[in-house]
Amino acid sequence: MPSERVLIIGGGPAGIEAARSLADLGIPLTIIESGERLGGMPITAHYAALTPSFEDAEQAMGRMIAPLLGNPAIDVHLQSTITALRGAAGNFALTVASDGTQAEVEAGAIIVATGFQHFDPGRETQMYGYYEFDDVITLADSERLLKEHRFVRPSDGRPPERVAFIQCVGSRDRQIGNEFCSKVCCGVASKQAIEIRQQLPDSKVFIFYIDMRMYGYWENQIYWPAQEKYKVNFIRGIVAEVLKKGDRLVIRGEDTTLGRPMEIVVDVLVLSVGMEPSKGTREIAKLLGLPQNKYGFIETQGAPLATVVTAVPGIFAAGSCTGPADLEDCVSMGAAAALKATALLRKKAPAGGG
Repeated sequence: MPSERVLIIGGGPAGIEAARSLADLGIPLTIIESGERLGGMPITAHYAALTPSFEDAEQAMGRMIAPLLGNPAIDVHLQSTITALRGAAGNFALTVASDGTQAEVEAGAIIVATGFQHFDPGRETQMYGYYEFDDVITLADSERLLKEHRFVRPSDGRPPERVAFIQCVGSRDRQIGNEFCSKVCCGVASKQAIEIRQQLPDSKVFIFYIDMRMYGYWENQIYWPAQEKYKVNFIRGIVAEVLKKGDRLVIRGEDTTLGRPMEIVVDVLVLSVGMEPSKGTREIAKLLGLPQNKYGFIETQGAPLATVVTAVPGIFAAGSCTGPADLEDCVSMGAAAALKATALLRKKAPAGGG
């Protein structure tokens, strides 16, 4: 007998939206989340505000999650993982491990929404000094400081006078194998630069970039306001090295617009790290037999016209487990995966069934 339940692996924005869409359609569902809470990266990485809306991340995710709470058709397993799969579309059986116990969950369809992880800047041959200098941080570190409304130098707790961002750390880099653009880093850095100037109006902020890649409405929502209203300095250039000089950092490289060497002293350096497939994405792809592209993201079949369909019938993928994606992409893909899963269940349902 085909199962009418959908199992969602991952409780971030894509998984949550898939769950909300399924619930609206009256489909029973199970969410398997490895973390302690639903919400995904905006919660686990302590995002201050969403890009480009500047809406408080905690409040926004809480608004998304609220309809799922207390719904008897929704079963949520936190701090849980999938350890085994058998069966086929319409009749999957999955083993769920949680707190040392195991349980079996049946599902007619599966939606994978396991997300991404931030690039480890230590892989960039340490040219930026992330593990060497306390005041070299990442976008994720910066989000946490901004969320606390205490953007300070990690080395001494003092508010910085000069802050710089370096773009494309771990993205668009053939040497390390990440040739792709991570899509959101330019926008997130511009958003954070605005927040830093709001919290520290006397500070100076610099963004070193290869190309500033703003798409859709982001150009007017964050790029021009950062430059014109908040006086963020955008410098097209290549950073060759980061050194320590006293208690400050020296950034050396080339201003490619002017074609001359540059040297700038700052108090805090923020590395705009890109996206990579999460450990959970790699593991679940292997467990479920889902093909991955050469970067490790789950490969969808028939893109760009079929963005959530995988090579395994009955299994769909949504969000940044399929490649770099912003929140709008993740939410849209979550809803699309829910619709595809529902269509599958309806086709598998016996004649006269629901």
